[in-house]
Amino acid sequence: MRKINFTIVFLLFLISSKNYAQCDIKNRVLADGTMTYYFEPANFYTTESKSLKINIVTDKEHFFISLQPSPFPAKKDGVKIKDDLVIHLADKNIYKLTHYDTQYRNNDSVMQVLYLIDEKDIEAFSKFEAVVAEINMQGTEFVRNYDFKLHKDAIVKQLACFLKKDDK
Repeated sequence: MRKINFTIVFLLFLISSKNYAQCDIKNRVLADGTMTYYFEPANFYTTESKSLKINIVTDKEHFFISLQPSPFPAKKDGVKIKDDLVIHLADKNIYKLTHYDTQYRNNDSVMQVLYLIDEKDIEAFSKFEAVVAEINMQGTEFVRNYDFKLHKDAIVKQLACFLKKDDK
C-alpha cells in the first residue's frame, strides 16, 4: 500500500513538473536594452536534408514567430531574406506574417528569422495548430515549404503561456 501511495505521489509530481516546464519562459536583454521573452525552439520539421525549429518571442507588446531553418544560407545571402512568412493553420486559413528581422547568433552558428504576428491574428494562432509554412529563402532557392510533422501545437502552447502570464 505504501508503494502504491509513493507511486501515485511520484506520478503526480512528474505530471505537474511537465506542465510547469511547458511554460519555461526564458529572457534575454538585446543590445538596445530591450528585454525579450522566449521559449526554447521546438522542432517542427526534420528530414535528412532540412529542418525547421520554431518558437514564440515577445517584448510584452508584440508577438513574433522565430524560425531557425537548417541548413541556412551564408550571412551575405541570409540578410537578403526580407519576404513575409506565409503560414497555414488548422482553421484552413492562410496568414501572412511581416518579416521583422534576420539574425545570426551564437557566433553565426544559428540563423533566426523573426516574423511579426499581426495583433488581429493572435487569437487564431492561440487556437489552431500550424500546418504549413512557406519561406522565401532568398539566395539559396525560391520558396521552401515545410509541412509540419512535429509539435504542431507548439505555437498554441507557447502563446497560451504568454497570454496566461499577461492576464495575471
